[in-house]
Amino acid sequence: MNLFSSIPASLPRELTESIVQAKAIRIERIVSQGHASPAGFWYDQDQNEWVLLMQGAARLRFPQEVREFQPGDWVNIPAHQKHRVDWTTPAEPTIWLAVFYD
Repeated sequence: MNLFSSIPASLPRELTESIVQAKAIRIERIVSQGHASPAGFWYDQDQNEWVLLMQGAARLRFPQEVREFQPGDWVNIPAHQKHRVDWTTPAEPTIWLAVFYD
């Protein structure tokens, strides 16, 4: 399988696909294209999340900062650290690799 293949030509909604699922870890491919978190929505997850931006561009917001992401940028988000996606580029798919772990 290739992380850059099988991307639909049209993405009316963000695409999330599970790659690996086990008791203490989950790995997902997330594909966005102009998508963002709904107004007023914040992720507040029970697991830690390590996320790598592989293609495209994005902006993540945390309560104390906003971070711009380009390919190769990554962040480790501790469990219950509130965050949201402010923006992903509409010009091309933004492809993330997300690892959720205990």
